[in-house]
Amino acid sequence: QVQLVESGGGLVQAGGSLRLSCAASGRTLSIYKMGWFRQAPGKEREFVARIFWSDGRSDYADSVKGRFTISRDNAKNTVYLQMNSLKSEDTAVYYCAADTNARGQYNYWGQGTQVTVSS
Repeated sequence: QVQLVESGGGLVQAGGSLRLSCAASGRTLSIYKMGWFRQAPGKEREFVARIFWSDGRSDYADSVKGRFTISRDNAKNTVYLQMNSLKSEDTAVYYCAADTNARGQYNYWGQGTQVTVSS
């Protein structure tokens, strides 16, 4: 089992920045990759970014490329999402997720943290 706890959400003005954190506990040695997803009201959950635990390779959704940065601290078992130049359309509940199966599917999810960007 892996437990994930997100933090760092809040209210920010457009153009501002926030950093989300996701602390993993439990069987963290089994983590293959971690990702951030978001879900806005009335919309489907969408992929934001992911990072591979062993070598730090990362990928981003086109909508956040150049504005968001995903990183990890293996010693702290924590993944971060630095969000800059925030837009109102970034408003959503942000979830972190972990894949311990290396099969493409994320099998552990956090409870989510709200990010609200005011215009």
